[in-house]
Amino acid sequence: MTEIDLEKYTYHLPDERIARFPVEPRDVSKLLVYKQSEIKEDKFYRLVGYLPKDAFLVFNNTKVIPARLFFQKDSGALIEIFLLNPVEPSSVISQVMETTQSCTWVCMIGNKKRLKGKLQGKHTIHETDDLVLEAELIDSEKNHVRFSWNNATLTFAEIVKYFGQIPLPPYLKRQTEEKDYETYQTVYSKNNGAVAAPTAGLHFTEKVLFDFEEHDINYDFITLHVGAGTFQPIKVQNVVEHQMHSEQIVFEKAFVERLLKYHTFVIPVGTTSMRSLESLYWFGVKLLQGDETFFIEKLFPYQDKQAVSIEASLQATLQYMNSKNIEQLVGETEIFIFPGYQFRVCKGIITNFHQPDSTLILLVAAFVGDDWRKIYDFALKNNFRFLSYGDSSLLIP
Repeated sequence: MTEIDLEKYTYHLPDERIARFPVEPRDVSKLLVYKQSEIKEDKFYRLVGYLPKDAFLVFNNTKVIPARLFFQKDSGALIEIFLLNPVEPSSVISQVMETTQSCTWVCMIGNKKRLKGKLQGKHTIHETDDLVLEAELIDSEKNHVRFSWNNATLTFAEIVKYFGQIPLPPYLKRQTEEKDYETYQTVYSKNNGAVAAPTAGLHFTEKVLFDFEEHDINYDFITLHVGAGTFQPIKVQNVVEHQMHSEQIVFEKAFVERLLKYHTFVIPVGTTSMRSLESLYWFGVKLLQGDETFFIEKLFPYQDKQAVSIEASLQATLQYMNSKNIEQLVGETEIFIFPGYQFRVCKGIITNFHQPDSTLILLVAAFVGDDWRKIYDFALKNNFRFLSYGDSSLLIP
């Protein structure tokens, strides 16, 4: 594997260009349109006018959960437990969010040295009813925390709404506000499990989606539960050595069938949808090689392989689902998309403006080539807002 020098993919982002809050309404944010190497500026609510007639858009319908849980000990010490990945009763996030018993998660733990014994939090639902949530560190090395609660009618998804806080990206440098519980979710969010929003989708409104219907633009949904690793900066000079995080992805069989039908011009909404789609392709390749493991390793796409068409990959996936009699496919991916990657599914992308020295900048550079710098220079010179609550772009190389 050739070295990829991080210094080639950095730029200066002034702090004042980071959007601390979203614009309202969502769809009046700026839209940078990059097509055939030309760049222009418009408003997001006019997006449909720039989409090819045969475009098939893919949205990530994950829902951000209040993953920051705070417990105060009798001593006054504050312990923060940040949910990462479930391990019991299942590793499938959607199943664990619906459990009404107890569950165990891999967590990040703030003030961990003070965590001894069980932690307990209380929340009054009715005047006479106290909801009690207990947290116990059962494996200190792996940071496994078991949660249990005293109301068997409530799911864990409902529990974290009472005790948790929506985790905003650290670069916003502010506390979560009440409004964020609405604005840091997409209007089509559905499946609980993300600790960060798929922010390219934050610009969409019901009106924009209605425009798709009016113009016969096809679209569908997948689920990738965005993990905390999405904010992990690259700290190595040769980016190939960066340790990529793994995230869970979910595909319905009906989606795979639609993708096979509309695969000619696929435009993912966001980097999470792009990583999901490309990972789905590589799962099909694995199946054709006789490997049924849906875990896409970081550098799997860069190993020498015979070319496989997207049709052949998707057909193999559908055949696998039919043989197993399953309607839903759950996998894991740590795919690392950087310059040199050959895209197999995606022909365009709708995405925000990302941090310098990040895996997401590398993904954009892999997709549009050296023009990534021209795009970002234009955005900086024309007062575009950056990062999660910032403006949007449509990139069609």
